[in-house]
Amino acid sequence: MPFDRITERRMPGWLFAALGVPLLLATALLVGRALTGAPPPAPVAAAPAAGPSTPARSTTEPVPPAAPAPPDLPVVTYDPAPGGFPADPAPADTRPLREGARPNGKVAAYDAPGGRPLAFLAPTISDVRLTVPIVQRRAGWTAVLLPSANRTIAWLPAGGWTTVALRDQIVVQRRTHRLTWLRDGRAVHTWPVSLGMPGQLTPLGRTFVLGRTQPPQAVYGGVDIFALGAVPDDPDAVPTGLRGAHIGLHSWQNDDTLGEDVTNGCIRLTRSAQRQLLAALAPGTSFVVLP
Repeated sequence: MPFDRITERRMPGWLFAALGVPLLLATALLVGRALTGAPPPAPVAAAPAAGPSTPARSTTEPVPPAAPAPPDLPVVTYDPAPGGFPADPAPADTRPLREGARPNGKVAAYDAPGGRPLAFLAPTISDVRLTVPIVQRRAGWTAVLLPSANRTIAWLPAGGWTTVALRDQIVVQRRTHRLTWLRDGRAVHTWPVSLGMPGQLTPLGRTFVLGRTQPPQAVYGGVDIFALGAVPDDPDAVPTGLRGAHIGLHSWQNDDTLGEDVTNGCIRLTRSAQRQLLAALAPGTSFVVLP
């Protein structure tokens, strides 16, 4: 299988024995690294050229130059992203993110337009094609949600990546335990969900679909799982076997705990709802989790 795993999937037998079956049955597992790609979103067509018109006064901003990126910069992987990147300026913004950036090769990620290069975004993470939602544009620079980090963005210079269209969005409300799927800005469906327990709350803010993985245990109801770009806000609060895992969107063997705070931070919904989303959502689809 291309991506590596759900965290527990390749856990050594002694660790499963230590954690015990009750842990698997009582809590939703955070998603690990065994992801597979969904059909990629379509590239955005270029806008038609404008016809002759009266020349307008130029308001073009100067483009801050991109400093050369040292070749030994870290590459953003499934592990926690390097520090130093800026906070998402609008983590609770529910406006749809309609475009994503797909690296064609290693692309340097900066802390600001014309700022410091801090890491590379690669074309894939664990063999799955990477698409990151675009959240802001400035002259010659584009801000994207950073993978493997919470409420964090990175700035990309022009070139080296392709713009793709994104149609869908997921909005989750922690207070009401509701998940809403929107397409082209319009609500398609809403479902009740289970969310993170006290101390392991589902992280707030914007994130996105990183990829999908097969369920490692029967407790997931036999339905594939979405891994998100978000990670636990407090990695030390989750069980030892879940350290290094990402937040996931998945179903469960029963729906008894929908509307409750019982997971290790993941978002749990019905099997039928998860199947609908698996058939519809492309990598890079934006999520926003609200209070």
